[in-house]
This record gives sequence, structure tokens and C-alpha cells, in this order.
Amino acid sequence: METAERLIRSTQELLWERGYVGTSPKAIQLAAEAGQGSMYHHFSGKAELAKAAIERSGAELREAAEQQFEAAGTATERIAGYLERDREVLKGCRMGRLTADPDVIADPVLRAPVAETFSWLRARLAEIIAEGKESGEYPAGLDPDRTAATIAAVLQGGYVLARADGSDEPFELAVQGLVDLLKGVTS
Repeated sequence: METAERLIRSTQELLWERGYVGTSPKAIQLAAEAGQGSMYHHFSGKAELAKAAIERSGAELREAAEQQFEAAGTATERIAGYLERDREVLKGCRMGRLTADPDVIADPVLRAPVAETFSWLRARLAEIIAEGKESGEYPAGLDPDRTAATIAAVLQGGYVLARADGSDEPFELAVQGLVDLLKGVTS
């Protein structure tokens, strides 16, 4: 693996585990098995490397979500597939955890890929809900944008509850409750 790639991958993991402040250039270099010169050859500094890592995490989240969103099935089945896919629940969401990092939120350059990822997710969910309305799966009065925001909020809240409890159970309960609600809307 190329040095720049190792630096990005290591930064992704460290941001997920430690946040921006807890991720020092030295820690990145150690995790990537790269020297200081190599890091600064590829990136102007920690902020530029963090931005590349956050953008990569966002792209990976979108790619993983699209696997379920593009699958065959009803709107509810595709959304349920996304919600129920395997996750490292107790580590939290790579992107969601960054919203609790004051340095990421305070920096418009670092915050932008986080906001863009969540905007994409809500828009994509809204599209699927709109498809479900058009096919008659969901009632005409169901608002796709509000429902998509609710789905994203339940998912992120599920991570928070699970981490607080030290167990996947609150996340799984939240996801299953939401899937039950979506199935109930189609009844």
C-alpha cells in the first residue's frame, strides 16, 4: 500500500477512535508506518490529511449504503437492509462521531464533508421514500424529507444509546422499532 494511502487509512481509524484532537501527527505516522517527511510530502499538515480521511470515510459510507439502497425490493426492504447491515455499533458511526468533536465542527473545511455525507444520506432516503409513495407502499401524506431525517436521527441516536450502555442492544432495539414503524406505515 502506498504511503499516502496508509496515511489516509490510519487517520480514518484514529479519527474514529480518538477524534481530531486526540489524533496527533505522530500517532498517524506510527499507525501508518510513515516518517514525518513522508507525511508532509503528501499532505501540508494534519488538517489536510484529516480532510482527506473524512472525505474517504464519507465516500465509503455512501458506497456501503448504496449497496442496500440499490438492491431489489420494496422501499421498506431496502431501507431495512441499510439499517440492519453489519456495523461496529459500539465504535459508533465514523461520520456521526465527528459531529461531537468541537474542532471538526468549528472548522468549516473539516465539517463540510461530514455535513455533505449526512445531507446525501437524507436526500437518498427521501428518494426511496418518495418511490415508496409513488408505488403505493406508503401513504400519500407521508413526508419523504421528514421521514428521511427521522431515519437518520434514529440511526445516529441508536449509536449514542449503545455506546452509553456498552451494548449493541439499544441500537438494535431502535433499528427494529423503526423498521416496525416503516412496515406499519405500509399496512
